[in-house]
Amino acid sequence: MTLPDRKTLRFVTLNLWGQNGPHEARLQLVIEGLKTLDVDIAALQEVREVPGSLVNQAETVAAALGMNFVFAPATAWGGGHEGLAVLSRFPIQASFAKALPHSKPDEGRACLSAQIAGPAGSLWAHTTHLSYRQDEGRLREDQVLALDDEVRARAEPELKEQPQVLMGDFNSVPEADEVRWLSGLTTLADRRAYYQDAFAAIHPGAPGITWARENPFRARMNWLKADRRLDYIFVTPERRDGRGTIRDARVVLDQPDAAGLYPSDHAGVLADVQIFPDGEGTE
Repeated sequence: MTLPDRKTLRFVTLNLWGQNGPHEARLQLVIEGLKTLDVDIAALQEVREVPGSLVNQAETVAAALGMNFVFAPATAWGGGHEGLAVLSRFPIQASFAKALPHSKPDEGRACLSAQIAGPAGSLWAHTTHLSYRQDEGRLREDQVLALDDEVRARAEPELKEQPQVLMGDFNSVPEADEVRWLSGLTTLADRRAYYQDAFAAIHPGAPGITWARENPFRARMNWLKADRRLDYIFVTPERRDGRGTIRDARVVLDQPDAAGLYPSDHAGVLADVQIFPDGEGTE
């Protein structure tokens, strides 16, 4: 793989939908899609592994793409686990996983943080999967507060110039308080935060749907409202020297193949984030 722009790294997030549906064929579509997108760092949710019957899906994707990966189990599932993963074309130096508020044994909610040795220096990529029911906004408020704690905890002095990227399935729309709080638009627990919503930065006001009515896999949970933006890439604030600037963002992995098969029940999100200061790096 080659970098799309030597000033940037390309991030993609996708809910993998575990073992559901024709998962082997779907996984191949994910691999082909990430290869075509020339992704540098990927965040995956609903990743499954079952000893003796299913190799860790993140391991399968990473091996096919020649990437490194780290996995964190969140929920016991089918004799194995379902969890989160970060894939990187660069070495992964360290990783930390933490349960989020309201995590339960049968419905784990967590954050996985990976320290990556990128071409412009070490940076942190985080992935998460929040509570999914439409009336669980109050739970998600507690969860985004905890996510911000995790990001702040990784803001080491020697890394402060590098952007941090928070990705995942937030199971919430841009108008909800938990997402507005991450975007710096409201107060929760007497606290404020500010992250750049990558898709909104490039496409202000656009729907950016990642949970789409047209995707037949979504019908398994058709009691959840369709045609919503639930998946996000958030980036810490842009710096004066250009680091952290969102250079591109879009919905990806949202189209079926010739046989009508979608990669997942969710679409993914892509963001190109500047990591070199202005005047450094190559185009």
